Amino acid sequence: MRPTRLRLLAAMLVISAAVGWGVATLVDAYADSPLPVPWTAALVMFLLALALALWARGTRARLAGAAGTKPMDPLVAARSAALAMAASRTGAIVAGFYSGAAIAFAPSWGAAAARERILIALVTVLGAVLVVVAALWLERVCQVPPDSSDDDKP
Repeated sequence: MRPTRLRLLAAMLVISAAVGWGVATLVDAYADSPLPVPWTAALVMFLLALALALWARGTRARLAGAAGTKPMDPLVAARSAALAMAASRTGAIVAGFYSGAAIAFAPSWGAAAARERILIALVTVLGAVLVVVAALWLERVCQVPPDSSDDDKP
């Protein structure tokens, strides 16, 4: 597996921001109510970021062979890296979607309901960015340094 490129995450964020803006604009124009922005989305993002950070911390200790930890099976480390890659992409998409929705709601800042939706969307974006950071940390922890002894084998 190749490490996640920040350029890919940035592209996913921009594309999903355009989708979020479009969806929020369309729902606002054609539905009887604006696009709902649940506070549970922010809560889930913060909990996911915390879980990923704790997983990265534990993985780092296990891979380093810290006292009191069991060695980590290489397959578990590979699966952790795959989880980290999926989480970083998910975080980028969620951050983009809710930032696009917040931009779509911005012209209505004067209304209390719109202001609440914007603030919840921005808190969700912050949680999603923390998911990306924690996922990139977990991915980095799971990287195996190149082994020079493999070059000697036929």
